[in-house]
Amino acid sequence: MYQKILLAADGSEHSIRAADHAIMITKCQGDAKMEIVYAVDGGRSKSDVLSNWNSADINHKRKERLKDIEQKARDSGIRFEFKILHGEPGPAVVDYTNKNNFDLVVIGSRGLNGLQELMLGSVSHKVAKRANCPVMIVK
Repeated sequence: MYQKILLAADGSEHSIRAADHAIMITKCQGDAKMEIVYAVDGGRSKSDVLSNWNSADINHKRKERLKDIEQKARDSGIRFEFKILHGEPGPAVVDYTNKNNFDLVVIGSRGLNGLQELMLGSVSHKVAKRANCPVMIVK
């Protein structure tokens, strides 16, 4: 049913819980593959570049935010890969999802942005509205 699963993650508690669900679904689907994506917006990219001159260091620090999720995926034995997207997170995840024909997107209900605590996170809301496949939002 779901052979190509996208996990949109940012290292927040909600995305870690979303990872648990994405891993469980991937394991249940036999030969399914999960792709973990982390979207970096322009403001974050600029601050990363200004504080780190080496691009390898920047990518390492970004991956470091998701090390717990990556370790969970590795421990589960599922097939997965990691990808960094550039651009505003909501549209970047939607664009990547739709262009790559995913069967399911799993995303946390809120991310690292404290302003999103009042309502459903703006990124998860945008993805749910615009993705061309089912979206599971995990609280």
